[in-house]
Amino acid sequence: MNVIDRREALAIVPLFRLGFRPFFLLGSLLAMLAIPVWIMALNGWFTEWQPTGGWLAWHRHELLFGFAGAIIAGFLLTAVQAWTGVPGLSGKPLMALTALWLAARVAWLVGAPLWWVLLLDVLFLPLVAAQMARSVWPVRQVRNYPLVVILALLAIANAVTLYGVATENDVLQRQATVGGVWFVAAIMSMIGGRVIPFFTQRGLLRKEGVVAWPKLDWALLTGTALLSITLLQGWALQAQPLVGGAFALLGLGHLIRLVRWYDSGIWRVPLLWSLHLAYAWLTVACFAMALWHLAVLANMSLAVHALTVGAMGGLILAMIARVTLGHTGRPLQPPKSITWAFVLLNCGALARVILADWAYLPGLWIAAVCWGLGFAIYVYGYAPMLWRARVDGHPG
Repeated sequence: MNVIDRREALAIVPLFRLGFRPFFLLGSLLAMLAIPVWIMALNGWFTEWQPTGGWLAWHRHELLFGFAGAIIAGFLLTAVQAWTGVPGLSGKPLMALTALWLAARVAWLVGAPLWWVLLLDVLFLPLVAAQMARSVWPVRQVRNYPLVVILALLAIANAVTLYGVATENDVLQRQATVGGVWFVAAIMSMIGGRVIPFFTQRGLLRKEGVVAWPKLDWALLTGTALLSITLLQGWALQAQPLVGGAFALLGLGHLIRLVRWYDSGIWRVPLLWSLHLAYAWLTVACFAMALWHLAVLANMSLAVHALTVGAMGGLILAMIARVTLGHTGRPLQPPKSITWAFVLLNCGALARVILADWAYLPGLWIAAVCWGLGFAIYVYGYAPMLWRARVDGHPG
């Protein structure tokens, strides 16, 4: 970076110098508030307040396309700069993308006219996918092309969800959100497969890392994406033994990864065991989907919430806790309170998946409190890092 570029970069408000800053902060605030609000609405606290499409549609959509969409955007728009050497989105373009995301969240929540919600919300993910393509295509970085494809598929799932809301088609909404959740699982499989063994090796100062198995990596990514498509179009939302077998194979693949990555030293480092536990929840979700398709489990909810609360929530919290430190120029020594956030998040997942199955409302409340407190701890400890300049003087 030359002197002029550095001066221009430093002139940008710190919050908008790289994508992780606004989207980690705003996404975590949404996560912190959305689950408790949903549980209160479910218990009849807001009888005269309805978001666009109703509370169920809002809950389905916002935790996936709002919260997860923001964190995915923040991570990828930041990481792609290191992957390709192409400058990441920053300054006014990043402000505009952030404003679009925020406007869509507000429009949903206040019950804005449907056409406003559709217009604002349908644009965000395609723009993120386009920015990713703009970064990886010029340098022909083939290994990251699948991320662009999955982002496009996630954008399609969002559009189908919005169409379901517009037509009051609950079945279509369910297909699109369940399919969308598994598209996120495909991203978690791809990114987790890269960073978890790498972070483990670096964090424990091991001389050698785990040798990659590219065939397994591609099989898990491709298999998850294909199953997500079958869920999106509705076929796999009916119990199918063949689909159950496919999910069992996915679970086995993820389990093999976990065993290969495991090092007993992770339990000394919260930034590591939190990643491994989150990936273990992804394995549980795959096996639970298999059992539901094989008619062993009566309800798909166990699998869906193992994926959304345990795997998605857990991996997001663990990743943003580490990435924020690294990209703000700090040593990888998180605030001590973040360990409690990881514990709370996993306790919340257990409450939602297991306790809520036989004590529904108590399980939901415990899960909501644990989830909300977990992300509140992150926001309290990390928000100043996100809106302030890097401590090492770097313009990122």
